Amino acid sequence: MLDIKWIRENADVLDSALAKRGAGPLSASLIALDERRRTILQSLQDMQSRRNAASKEIGAAMAQKNSELADRLKAEVAELKTTLPAAEEESRRIEAELTDALSRIPNAPLDDVPVGADESANVVTRVVGAKPTWNHKPLEHFEIGEALGLMDFEGAARIAGSRFTILKGQLARLERALGQFMLDLHTGEHGYIEVQPPLLVRDDAMYGTGQLPKFTDDLFRTTDGRWLIPTAEVPLTNMVREQILDGEKLPLRFTALTPCFRSEAGSAGRDTRGMLRQHQFNKVELVSITDAESALDEHERMTACAEEVLKRLGLHYRVMTLCTGDMGFSARKTYDLEVWLPGQDAYREISSCSVCGDFQGRRMNARYRGKEEKGTKFAHTLNGSGSGVALGRALIAVIENYLNEDGSITVPDALIAYMGGLRRIEKAA
Repeated sequence: MLDIKWIRENADVLDSALAKRGAGPLSASLIALDERRRTILQSLQDMQSRRNAASKEIGAAMAQKNSELADRLKAEVAELKTTLPAAEEESRRIEAELTDALSRIPNAPLDDVPVGADESANVVTRVVGAKPTWNHKPLEHFEIGEALGLMDFEGAARIAGSRFTILKGQLARLERALGQFMLDLHTGEHGYIEVQPPLLVRDDAMYGTGQLPKFTDDLFRTTDGRWLIPTAEVPLTNMVREQILDGEKLPLRFTALTPCFRSEAGSAGRDTRGMLRQHQFNKVELVSITDAESALDEHERMTACAEEVLKRLGLHYRVMTLCTGDMGFSARKTYDLEVWLPGQDAYREISSCSVCGDFQGRRMNARYRGKEEKGTKFAHTLNGSGSGVALGRALIAVIENYLNEDGSITVPDALIAYMGGLRRIEKAA
């Protein structure tokens, strides 16, 4: 969330940032709403002060036996007691209206983020490796998985409906191996702390990372009012909510392997075949909590950590800098890692690493205090969705890139130990 004080002082900057994201100007309406809030608050404070003063004056008037003045003051206090609740309610209403308006404004992109309306304006930052070449025809992951008898979409649909998958046998183990490999890499070599967080969270946690109120339709809600997490970014980032952190101990780095749940409300008709876009999927998440000065360096470091996963799996990929129109709501800058999928003859996003500035820290009221500093500042947050690599998409990439001519799948060297020494996945007996 953006600070209304900053908006008042940087109205043109805000409107320029919104224009880059394809939105109209909002500074004038926000400042006008804030003026109303300030006027009502001042009026409320004046009435409260007058009530308190008049109450004291009543005592003085009665001590002087001036009953006429005392009665007049009592009438004034009685009237204030009648009007104050309405003024207090109006103050709360305006405060809530302003907070809601501010909560719906996307984060301001950094100056070096390319400007564009959609993914066509994204910029290739670097390309790693080369596309594989074979003598046999590439196939899509669902063709390979079903032929092996280890991937069942019809069975999943009978149980849960569309956009679910059943993995069996060695494909189920391969996805588990991918998750364990990523966790071991990030905790053992990259300095992240493994966490097993709640999968159900409250409204304020979803609000803190920016899922609420804007993206309600993309979420699943339980009967008791909590939310199934769409990403472990939500509980991991909210671990520092409403805290004052020791700046000397930053950055904090967390990782988690969790199921994630998304309604995919805005993806009707897209990626309906296979595992690319599911209601339920497993994902390894990276989250960093840091200070203002270190955030951009941490962004490069986090992206490198995610890239290392793909490098060790021997997958060809490219790093994209997302444009303003394709970037997430809370992000100031995002790198997407797009892996090559031979079956689709296309690059597909497998990981997304974003720096969010103090946007989420402000929403969570997460602060830090630097060495010898009296005041506090809002924490800066970063997230790497999917390692981050989404396990389902990593599984797709391995299946399609390691397909053999006979339909079997070679296990990447990095995963052999996690597969109990198995080097090839073949058709189920």
